Amino acid sequence: MEYRRLGGSGFKVPALTFGTGTFGGTNEFFKAWGQSDVAEATKLVDICLEAGLNMFDSADIYSEGAAESILGGAIKGRRDKVLISTKATFRAGQGPNDVGSSRFHLIKSVEGSLKRLGTDYIDLFQLHGFDATTPVEETLSTLDDLVRAGKIRYIGCSNFSGWHLMKSLAASERHGWSRYVAHQAYYSLVGRDYEWELMPLGLDQHVGAVVWSPLGWGRLTGKIRRGQPLPANSRLQSKMVKDIGPQVDEEYLYNVVDALDAVAKETEKTVPQVALNWLLQRPTVSTVIIGARNEEQLRQNLGAVDWNLTADQVKKLDAASARPFAYPYWHQQGFAERNPFPV
Repeated sequence: MEYRRLGGSGFKVPALTFGTGTFGGTNEFFKAWGQSDVAEATKLVDICLEAGLNMFDSADIYSEGAAESILGGAIKGRRDKVLISTKATFRAGQGPNDVGSSRFHLIKSVEGSLKRLGTDYIDLFQLHGFDATTPVEETLSTLDDLVRAGKIRYIGCSNFSGWHLMKSLAASERHGWSRYVAHQAYYSLVGRDYEWELMPLGLDQHVGAVVWSPLGWGRLTGKIRRGQPLPANSRLQSKMVKDIGPQVDEEYLYNVVDALDAVAKETEKTVPQVALNWLLQRPTVSTVIIGARNEEQLRQNLGAVDWNLTADQVKKLDAASARPFAYPYWHQQGFAERNPFPV
């Protein structure tokens, strides 16, 4: 397994991270992802560690905290062999302070995660989303306090706009606080908006991408094709899951899948392996989060590393997945000598 620096930090993470959204399945939304209990989760962790994948990503809201508890059970007795990332900000209770990135909520969230995970520190703690109702100074000073207390090693954010991230980085620099070294962002062959502003920002400010849903919200599994019904076990069978996730035009999806099929045939790899490998060659990407309902899916996804697509194959996938840029990005793209594409 290849290890990469997380943004501009000295912290090294595996090219692939295992996402624990499939652990628990305690409600309709997460049941569509998976329902691994501690026994199954332990087997999946075993396979990951054998392959050199030692980073596991979770969040306090995944199955109402059950995902963190199950991960804690699966890594019990081997905390020193794993890296843990988790997240908070989304509503995690009924009270007025059970949501957001206030000092009150973040401290409560970190303490809860530590207890469920059965550990006394979190390697990477990320804000699950931006909280526009809390001053960034309050949020960042709290995170800095938690780092200094040894409860968090590194901090990151997720689902931020460019100005959200830049405003936060500026505040950290101004006050000498810990700064975000990671941005957990949606990025896939059928979701390339990340490239418009967040990728150039990541390069300029040394913020590494931790990619979530790299298979386009379950669309690039190789099982969804033109003229065929959705697989019975696809998460997209759930209207709630489909509506909450990224929206993708069907014809555009099928064109991308056609290109993936062609490259998969050339490389003798699977469609998901090709889609994941494409991401691993993109600028700023530090690690790609993979999920799996079972051992078979996990072993297949692990096959995305230790090889590389050719430049021509990357160009073929780039061309099939290209989309018109929004303003002002389309205008900037017209002046490549001043605004070159990130490399």
